[in-house]
Amino acid sequence: MTKPGLASDTAMIMAAGMGKRMRPLTASTPKPMVRVAGRPLIDHALNRLEDAGVANAVINVHYLADALEAHVRNRVQPKVVISDERDQLLETGGGMVNAQSHLPDPFFCLNADNIWLDGPRDAFHDLSNRWDPEKMDALLLLVGHARAANFNGLGDFYMDPEGRLSRRRPERIAPFIYTGIQLVSHRLLRDAPDGKFSTNILWNRAIEEGRLFGVSFTGQWFEVGTPEAIRPTEDALKRG
Repeated sequence: MTKPGLASDTAMIMAAGMGKRMRPLTASTPKPMVRVAGRPLIDHALNRLEDAGVANAVINVHYLADALEAHVRNRVQPKVVISDERDQLLETGGGMVNAQSHLPDPFFCLNADNIWLDGPRDAFHDLSNRWDPEKMDALLLLVGHARAANFNGLGDFYMDPEGRLSRRRPERIAPFIYTGIQLVSHRLLRDAPDGKFSTNILWNRAIEEGRLFGVSFTGQWFEVGTPEAIRPTEDALKRG
């Protein structure tokens, strides 16, 4: 049963990647098992889901899959289902399509390496409060540069007053950064390519149709893509 105030009771956690940017820590450890502030990254994500009341987590696995699967096997809250990509890494879009039979409509989706501090509402209620299935194929949780720790890029999206998204233009700075957390309708996955592909293909179609939306996150988000980002993230978490 979906907890009151949540648009879905299930989240997919993207955990199958090779973690190349996190080397050498990922030479023998899957990236979701890299420890930050005393616990694996995947536990940070699962704990946030538990705190928000999301009952189920679908986790895709590929690189060093046995270690990751063994770690989450006994998790009770949220209940974990494995989406196996051992034979072929399917990327983000292909991973969602492969796991679709385990995913209700809509479902949350988040990257396994996400770390954040919630604002007045948790991230999943922020998305749920804005969700409109009549207008949206996907709703992305976005953060401004001031709330994005360890991030040195140019940003990802512009957002109009109604929340519709468009891509950053070349040589420009975009005010909003994708946090790796979204709420997705099965409509986004329709007529998807076979095999491995990026979610960007589906987002681009949704942008053209005016059905990709965003919501500005009320908390603080940390990019933890490299070993160098771990210590400042830990220091910030200690400060709360």
